[in-house]
Amino acid sequence: MKRRTLLGAAAGATTAAVLSRPALSQGKARVLRFVPEGNLANPDPVWTTTTIARNHGAMIWDTLYGLNSRFEPQPQMVAGHELSDDRLTWRFTLREGLLFHDGEPVRPVDCITSIQRWARRRPLGQTLLARTEEMRALDDRRFEIRLNKPYGLMTNALSDTCFMMPERIARTDPFQQISEYVGSGPYRFIRDEWVSGSKALYTRFDAYQPRDGAPDFLSGGKVAHFDRVEWIVMPDASTAVGALQNGEVDWVQRPDFDLLPMLRRMRNVQVAVNDKVGVIGMLALNHLHPPFDNPKVSHAVLSCINQEDFMAAAVGAEPELFRIPAGVFTPGLPMANEVGIEVLTGPRDIARGRQMIQESGYKGEPVVLMSPSDYPIQAAFAQVTADLFKQLGLNVEYASMDWGTLVQRRTSKSPPDKGGWSAFPTTYEGLTVADPSSHVPLRGNGEQGWFGWPTSPRLEALREEWLDAPDRAEQRRIAGEMQRIAFEEVPFIPLGQLFNATAFRTDIVDIVPASFPIFWNVKRA
Repeated sequence: MKRRTLLGAAAGATTAAVLSRPALSQGKARVLRFVPEGNLANPDPVWTTTTIARNHGAMIWDTLYGLNSRFEPQPQMVAGHELSDDRLTWRFTLREGLLFHDGEPVRPVDCITSIQRWARRRPLGQTLLARTEEMRALDDRRFEIRLNKPYGLMTNALSDTCFMMPERIARTDPFQQISEYVGSGPYRFIRDEWVSGSKALYTRFDAYQPRDGAPDFLSGGKVAHFDRVEWIVMPDASTAVGALQNGEVDWVQRPDFDLLPMLRRMRNVQVAVNDKVGVIGMLALNHLHPPFDNPKVSHAVLSCINQEDFMAAAVGAEPELFRIPAGVFTPGLPMANEVGIEVLTGPRDIARGRQMIQESGYKGEPVVLMSPSDYPIQAAFAQVTADLFKQLGLNVEYASMDWGTLVQRRTSKSPPDKGGWSAFPTTYEGLTVADPSSHVPLRGNGEQGWFGWPTSPRLEALREEWLDAPDRAEQRRIAGEMQRIAFEEVPFIPLGQLFNATAFRTDIVDIVPASFPIFWNVKRA
């Protein structure tokens, strides 16, 4: 814990080596200097599911619809839509004056191609593709999606990070990274100045046409007040907090929990908890290879998971910033339920768990546990996991790496001893795992699914039932059944619900409340 003392005057010397110039020297009122949660290693928000790529995407691309603070889809790039009486034909009209960053108008064909690329990688989109007969442009502002089966979540789907890109970019295979970053949103990405592991730079797109009205989460008017936004990667939390204290940066997205009391005592620094939905900690398990291809091993681990241990390791002295028990759906939101929750709340018995491992037929195969060195919360989860695995008699190989490397390695389906992996901790934003429509880790679609690739025909069938459920009561019944099956088949292990704080200089005002950073509306007082 001694590193936490590297603040105050000492931090100035520390940050001097990191920051190339004082914030004031470049016209401070026009530049926002921001420390993101981690490194922007992969800037394609379709190819990767990382939250930092999504945050980047929301800066430079816009969406057809955006969720408001009640999580209701609102028109964003569209002026509106029409729906046929049989609910099979949707016709969308784009707002006038929409331009890409290269000055070209946003066309219906750009939107159709963007939807098609995005849809192959997102659960809501995959359902949309399965129910689509045809997508076609009608004229220079209108396009049509004709379905073979009604899809009540159409506007929800188009709100789900479905970013509008030029057709030439959106034609990139969704399993390949794009090589061009021409956006449709309020900021431009300066790719030539992007240095992975160091910085990412954005400038205001003056030709962007915001909607009328006040911003409301991801909907409403997206007005950019800064000429330039600089993302500065600072993996060391003390360095970032020292830079914030000295005014060398303006905003630290996610300070470590154990630094919050110190931050609250600093002059000209404000700590806020804008996150009202939270994130769900979870442990991903690789179902393709031993030992977690064996459900008996997964059950043994689940039976010994103590969510409070994980939350305490991450949050420390801030117990009001977590909630347990957390099942497979986000606590506090409509699909959360208590079905089967006793598997997480009952007595923990390590001796019994160790016996279950022995009885499972486990042969001592290496268990490669990946840990992100630059994400403190997930690193804390990994340390608790490693200790539990060892207590249960598993042959743990602890593999620490930066998050960008982990994101690359988790795509590998090779055996753990051939460059693959066995388990890794992560977090998912609560809104994303609030219900079956977008809950990627709860899918059971095997090698076409989320990292870990569990196969569960029962979960897949229930998801389809949920999508067609006639009312909220039936949706809740199905969600309860899905949780029961998830605790039987263990596609992943929930670790608890966390609420992240953020910290910024007091002259930074009008931040849009959200669980992740939003860069429109925010300004300097």
